[in-house]
Amino acid sequence: MKSSIVKRSIIIDGHKTSVSLEDAFWNDLKEIAHAQQKTLSELVAKIDVTRQQGNLSSAIRLFVLDHTRMGAGEHK
Repeated sequence: MKSSIVKRSIIIDGHKTSVSLEDAFWNDLKEIAHAQQKTLSELVAKIDVTRQQGNLSSAIRLFVLDHTRMGAGEHK
């Protein structure tokens, strides 16, 4: 099976960066941002400043996983 990891560009605090994410994580991230009434850039900036370690792509995956496990209601 071919990996669906895609490199995507996003602007965080005025700086362009890229993340490599599978379509499923990217789509879930967009849904979370919409549900929280935030832009994708705002949500990724929040993830970026709160990550403990690792790269931003990994931090996003862990955020989406945690959000899903928590029942999609507690990340404000």
